[in-house]
Amino acid sequence: MYQGFAAAVSTCFRKYAVFGGRASRAEFWWFVLFSLLSYLAVAIVGGILAGLRGRQLLSLLWWLVLFLPYISVEVRRLHDIGRSGWWWWLGLVPLIGGIVLLVWACTAGTPGPNRFGDPEPLPA
Repeated sequence: MYQGFAAAVSTCFRKYAVFGGRASRAEFWWFVLFSLLSYLAVAIVGGILAGLRGRQLLSLLWWLVLFLPYISVEVRRLHDIGRSGWWWWLGLVPLIGGIVLLVWACTAGTPGPNRFGDPEPLPA
């Protein structure tokens, strides 16, 4: 299922604390791209406007804004491949956990319904 950049980011912020349901690969990876680009932009603007201390403060605040939506979209992405959201904690295992989660994030979702619900419909 294709989902555009703006729709994916909007969905992730709208469902910032929704840990049920499913998130497509497109939704997840568009949000990851948005997170990286926006974090970089905040760091650059903060560095220009407020120096090193300002950059650190603005980056921390932006990280706090993105933290919960990122966890929720990653949990819903795990649901899309038929795995429990509790597997998110695997990311705390150095190196191995991150690699496993990366592979799972790249894996195609379960076609049709699974125990976590139907695939997300395309936005209207």
